[in-house]
Amino acid sequence: MIHNGHKDTKKVSSTQQKHSRGGWNAAIFIIFVELAERFAFYGLAGNLITYLTNELNEPTSTAAKNVNTWVGVSCLFPLLGAFIADSLLGRFKTILLSSIIYFMGMVLLTLSVSVIPLHYRKAIFFVALYILSLGEGGHKPCVQTFAADQFDEDSLEDKKAKSSFFNWWFLGIVAGSSSAILVVIYVEENVGWAAGFGMLAIALAVSLTMFLLGIKRYRRQGPLGSPFTTVAQVLVAAVRKWRVDETRDGCGVYHGNDGDEPHVPGQAKTRTLTHTNQLRSLDKAMIIDKLDVMKTIQNPWRLCSLNQVEEVKLVLRLLPIWLSCLMFPIIMSQIHTYFTKQGSTMHRSIAPNFILPPASLQALVGLTILINIPIYDRVFVPITRKLTGHPSGITVLQRIGVGLFLSIFIMVVSALVEAKRISVVKEHNLLDKPKAIVPMKVWWLLPQYVIAGLSDIFVYVGLQELFYDQMPEAMRSLGAALFLSVIGIGNFISSAIISVVQAISSSYGEEWLGDNINRAHLDYFYWLLAGLSVLNLCVYVCIVKRFVYKKVEEDDVLAEKEMGAINGVP
Repeated sequence: MIHNGHKDTKKVSSTQQKHSRGGWNAAIFIIFVELAERFAFYGLAGNLITYLTNELNEPTSTAAKNVNTWVGVSCLFPLLGAFIADSLLGRFKTILLSSIIYFMGMVLLTLSVSVIPLHYRKAIFFVALYILSLGEGGHKPCVQTFAADQFDEDSLEDKKAKSSFFNWWFLGIVAGSSSAILVVIYVEENVGWAAGFGMLAIALAVSLTMFLLGIKRYRRQGPLGSPFTTVAQVLVAAVRKWRVDETRDGCGVYHGNDGDEPHVPGQAKTRTLTHTNQLRSLDKAMIIDKLDVMKTIQNPWRLCSLNQVEEVKLVLRLLPIWLSCLMFPIIMSQIHTYFTKQGSTMHRSIAPNFILPPASLQALVGLTILINIPIYDRVFVPITRKLTGHPSGITVLQRIGVGLFLSIFIMVVSALVEAKRISVVKEHNLLDKPKAIVPMKVWWLLPQYVIAGLSDIFVYVGLQELFYDQMPEAMRSLGAALFLSVIGIGNFISSAIISVVQAISSSYGEEWLGDNINRAHLDYFYWLLAGLSVLNLCVYVCIVKRFVYKKVEEDDVLAEKEMGAINGVP
């Protein structure tokens, strides 16, 4: 009896320990980890075009394409990182390994601008850049997902906390990036590149230390299996049964045996998805035909469960949204490239002995976000929640749509300001003096940076939440990677647009994006992007009208509780 009591005590203690893990107590550590990582990334990315043009003597258009390509690759590697996390290592181990790779890459980058001989410097610099991309590939798809996993989806309180979490997560990202833009970029331009990159290496060491400090607080999941296997099985099964008619040949729908299997602690809980009428051709994969009835062991490449089919539908429904959001990172990529070059030609003196580095203007985006995220979370959401009855005030897709609408005005305002700058250049005969400072205050650029910050709040936070919430539980690292791939592909497309615009405008005798920004037609380029953004928004609205949100059977009970809580009903 004493022995059994001891076992019961241990069981209760183990249960209490599980309940003590996760929640904000764990998520706050991971937010600080991401803050330090973003400090390092933006301390490099924010001023990279300046290093490439001033230190490595690259032409402006080449440097802009190199920046976009590096950012693009850094945002595509997470697809590989997500696969490794979900299939082999799990999120925790993937974050740990990628953080070490990231730190080593930054140390090599620091050495490349300090002790490496000049004739090897450029090659080592680019090698270090892409080692950082590799580290970014493992870090980015897992950190946000790992943090969001700390909240229990079956708890009404945790479900509301998770919606708020995405806002505060983005706030942490912006705090890290903005502080880097203000502090590190100043050090890079006034003390030295080695000192600036050294600060970033220290930040990554702090990031790794912070992650390890919270190790006992985390809810951890092991590898959940390849996310691509489920997708492939459903597609193959649907193709193999494309001639099967449900009413003529079907013997029912296969629901699988998930409900009979006990939930394994530390693994994602299987949630029952409701059948939807979209993509009905995939439904053939779950029809039990005469061949299936004859077999005692079902072939997963011929018969899939309803849940598997609906999971694949979730992924496929997100792809049109993914495509319609590619225009947004094209707009935002101008902040790190041509906005910075614009600012470098303008009057930037704040005090008699202080000149603002042009790349530091990017902090205005972060400052806008830092001010407005709390307002959005504490003022906008409660007000709209009362009007709409939606727990988040507005739907995720409405949020993204507002941001895409605002992004049009980023380019419109940018084009108008650039036209004004060129008129001042002509007035003072500075057309052939690209390094001369134009007698025009840099604060003329303030509106375009502020609108960019507001757009960020709506689009990027919305996309992060969408690609987490609407993905199957076992594919959420892949969801985070898909979100990042929007940025990556968008930057590649931005580089392609620059090449096309350069080629076409040069053939007509005027380079829109030439090295001499005073003789270039950057305002025409901005008007082109504004027009493309209008077309993109129209496509997005058409896609959203047909979108069906993820529906889980357990959510029906939670929805009733949420509506009761909103209306004050116990």
